[in-house]
Amino acid sequence: MLITLPPDYRPSDDEDFMNPRQLAYFRQKLLLWRQDLLREAGETLSSMGQGGIVEADLTDRASVETDRALELRTRDRARKLVSKIDQALERVDNGTYGYCEETGEPIGLRRLEARPIATLSIEAQERHERMERVHRDD
Repeated sequence: MLITLPPDYRPSDDEDFMNPRQLAYFRQKLLLWRQDLLREAGETLSSMGQGGIVEADLTDRASVETDRALELRTRDRARKLVSKIDQALERVDNGTYGYCEETGEPIGLRRLEARPIATLSIEAQERHERMERVHRDD
């Protein structure tokens, strides 16, 4: 079912949670985010494929190598993010998007707006982070 959203549409708490319009909104948001990440990755590959480091000065060369390493780390994080976006799109398709994986409760529209790939409610995320700190301190 294809739903056309008005350009100014924003999900609201007045609607049924994860109704078809909200699902279409978040699908669109996720797809645009994914598209931007893939475009940026393509630009990075293109710029890095334009030859090696030709700086004669050792300091300049080190600076260019540091910038490239940082860019590659950023692209690796983006690659992992694309995978999480794909998982979120699968949840949109199977009807589990927007619901906490731990409790089954709605995650909340404000959290999903801020982090569309969220899989845990704020409360469940805070519990998870507290447990990580406790185990890390052991």
